[in-house]
Amino acid sequence: MKTDIQIAQEAKLLKISEIASRLNITEDYYDTYGKYKAKLNLSLLDELANKEDGKLVLVTAITPTPAGEGKSTVTVGLTQALNKIGISSVAALREPSLGPVFGMKGGATGGGYSQVIPMEDINLHFTGDFHAIGVAHNLVSACIDNHITQGNSLGIDNTKITWKRVVDMNDRNLRNIVIGLGGKANGYPRQDSFQITVASEIMATLCLSNSLKELKENIGKIVFGYDYNDKPLTINDLKISGAVTALLKEAIKPNLVQTLENTPVIIHGGPFANIAHGCNSLLATKLALKLSDVAVTEAGFAADLGAEKFLDIKCRKGGLNPNCVVIVATVRALKHHGGAKILNEENLDALKLGLANLDKHIENMKKFNLPVVVAINKFVTDTDAEISLIKSHCESLDAPVALCEVWAKGGEGGEELAKLVLEKLEENNTKYKPLYNLDLPIKDKISKICTEIYGANGVTFSGAANKTIKQLEELGYGSLPICMSKTQKSISDKANLLGRPNNFTVEIDTIKLAAGAGFIIAMAGGIIDMPGLPKVPAAELIDIDEHGVITGLF
Repeated sequence: MKTDIQIAQEAKLLKISEIASRLNITEDYYDTYGKYKAKLNLSLLDELANKEDGKLVLVTAITPTPAGEGKSTVTVGLTQALNKIGISSVAALREPSLGPVFGMKGGATGGGYSQVIPMEDINLHFTGDFHAIGVAHNLVSACIDNHITQGNSLGIDNTKITWKRVVDMNDRNLRNIVIGLGGKANGYPRQDSFQITVASEIMATLCLSNSLKELKENIGKIVFGYDYNDKPLTINDLKISGAVTALLKEAIKPNLVQTLENTPVIIHGGPFANIAHGCNSLLATKLALKLSDVAVTEAGFAADLGAEKFLDIKCRKGGLNPNCVVIVATVRALKHHGGAKILNEENLDALKLGLANLDKHIENMKKFNLPVVVAINKFVTDTDAEISLIKSHCESLDAPVALCEVWAKGGEGGEELAKLVLEKLEENNTKYKPLYNLDLPIKDKISKICTEIYGANGVTFSGAANKTIKQLEELGYGSLPICMSKTQKSISDKANLLGRPNNFTVEIDTIKLAAGAGFIIAMAGGIIDMPGLPKVPAAELIDIDEHGVITGLF
């Protein structure tokens, strides 16, 4: 069986100018990066301002397991299928982070015959967006320490600097470090730490800004620490908002690429959903809505993480109105949630138990007043009895369900799903509503997410979290939405609780302010923002030959 990268390398790519032409985008509105990639100019949104938006479909999934779910694969396959049956569709996706590419996950551009190409470029440096974001972030870090070294006129309390440095790699040794050693000429010693670039507030701020002007304004609002009187200090106080934004002049432009079936895809931004808000940029999604009849987008990890943040943070910030949610499930993952140890053999008992996880995600999405369609992402080991069990169960919940074979068949394997989604789009007269009101106190918003979405009995807050919440509300930040940071391995904040957990309490360890991005981060279950590499990292599988042909990216 061919690997994903072999399939991608055998594909016939169209020049990106032809993909742009299919969307009626003239060369005045894009800049090419080689033959097969382009950046879309933001003026294109102004040009399309009077054009009616298409429908918006969100693809999410059940709780991830080592067995795999294939959310990106289904997202790509669905947009291929829609185009195949004559519906103009553009997918809007996140850019992969180099950390997972060389860590545990490997590549992140879909799989089989539902991929985005050129997959090697997208999975590696692409158009340089992440590098620009990392440099912009670290410019702030350098200027903070330089300001203190040069006299500290702002009175920065170096024990209350909340700004970390970043690198787009999984490197656990950088979680806690000491900088400034070697004497006065090298600055001053202090404890510091790194986070992965996709957890950077610069990343989140870029993804939630509607224009370059707004990006500059939002960057200026970012709080990097506090002075000796506990007054918050911003990037505007450092007088570098313009310089930071200048580094992002190209990175803010969404990227245009294509699928294996030469349908258009916009890829832009990449915040993680377990430590950030987990969605591609507002600009990418808005362009997809203007350029097609059905925009298909995805949010990171499961519906309790990426989808909740998409609906409570991104849609609210950007004025988006999603029309349908697709929840991706696999037989293998559901059996894992039901306690099965061997996933390649039929096990209806484990599957029945595991369906509780799917039930909770369906229930949660309906709380946002949205219609739900379930996609069973088919594996070759799935049996007819197992698939039949999932279908009958979903039908009993009034959740339309489709068998999805896009990995093996591309768009053709997603036509059943595409038709079900279209039915929901045609009959949907409801309007989505967020889970909570912004004027609720911070603790109440966190509790609402934890009890209604996760199913917790309640929430506890550490002493430090309580102190920060009180401070943020006194400073006027209490009306911001909540970005939960927790494990992706469970609906709860405990990674070992599979299926549909109950009788648990969410423990909030840390509260952080992301004033530029426009949300408050609540960290639960000891979540960390700098992953580490596994014992055998994916980097050991990746190679390149003398002709520049890359192997091992799945």
